Amino acid sequence: MNDTLQWPFFDESHRTLGETLDRWCHDTLPALGHGDESAACRERVAALGQAGWLKYCVPAGENGVWGGARQNLDSRSLCILRETLARYDALADFAFAMQGLGSGAISLGGSQAIQDAYLPKVSSGQAIAAFALSEPQAGSDVAALSCRADVDGNEYVLTGRKTWISNGGIADFYTVFVRTGQGLGARGISAFVVDADTPGLHIEEAIRTISPHPLATLRFDECRIPADCMLGKLNEGFKLAMRTLDIFRSSVAAAANGFARRALQEALAYAGERKMFDQTLLDFQLTQAYLGDMATEIDKAALLTYRAAWLRDVQGVRTTKETAMAKMAATESAQWVIDRAVQMLGARGVVSDSPVERLYRDIRALRIYEGATEVQKLIIARELIKQQQTETI
Repeated sequence: MNDTLQWPFFDESHRTLGETLDRWCHDTLPALGHGDESAACRERVAALGQAGWLKYCVPAGENGVWGGARQNLDSRSLCILRETLARYDALADFAFAMQGLGSGAISLGGSQAIQDAYLPKVSSGQAIAAFALSEPQAGSDVAALSCRADVDGNEYVLTGRKTWISNGGIADFYTVFVRTGQGLGARGISAFVVDADTPGLHIEEAIRTISPHPLATLRFDECRIPADCMLGKLNEGFKLAMRTLDIFRSSVAAAANGFARRALQEALAYAGERKMFDQTLLDFQLTQAYLGDMATEIDKAALLTYRAAWLRDVQGVRTTKETAMAKMAATESAQWVIDRAVQMLGARGVVSDSPVERLYRDIRALRIYEGATEVQKLIIARELIKQQQTETI
């Protein structure tokens, strides 16, 4: 990571952040528990909050009232944090990421009262956040949402189900996207913040995946919430969801880069000590070729990742295409790099709960979360078509 921090995408504050975080991860993360994922996730949120790292998940607010490290969300900082955390501990990366994603719509579209109530608790680790968008029949096609919120006086009544909800079951609040209008597709979707203890909100099912973390299906049975819990404007929740994902999707790419760097680190260490035919595995040209390819794939993905983050932070432009490219390239490259590491370690690489075996499971999930690779290709193509049409008018 230190070499990457010398790239021109960063300023001195980013370099200091990366170096300080690396030392903290080295000293702190190995001591945290890895048993029950819900308890382990809570432990990581508390540790990240106490150390001040969650301050990068929210903006500072007027006079720093929200506790954020910067006045505005900084994509480069988010990426540095996720890449470093992922290199050490996938669950710590997950815990950090969900604090940002789960509260992102509040940062972008919440009223002053909502922002004041929730963001300080997110930045300190006192409240765990969750982002509730997907449904049983609405995953990649998020505009196909059917979970509803019907107005009733000064309240909205939520009915329906949400699934694949990270932090489901341990979150203190959920940012929920539901249908409020009559139109199909992206129109008619609104966003609300819903406290976990609200009557009518149930954890229907805990979900286990190959990369363990808290995950659940939520059910809303006439769940009543005040109308002022809405985030942003009525029927404009889809735009808010996409703005949130545009900020945090590049950090998914950064997490993939962190996984890949750890795999390369493990492969180099093993190849240097593994004796074969009177030499080390590292002495074989085939091993060296693999290592060269692995390092190149990582840097290619990192360049795309930090280009997207820099464009948003510095140029202030919409980065839907660039972020999709980064997410696709980084997760696919990391899968290839980690697979090579497993192959290089041989039998040791498939030992349950060994570092590279965990990485193999962690990266497989990232190729699906927050938009599968196939969806990223469609996003990129659609942005290219829009650009072409605009240029020909």
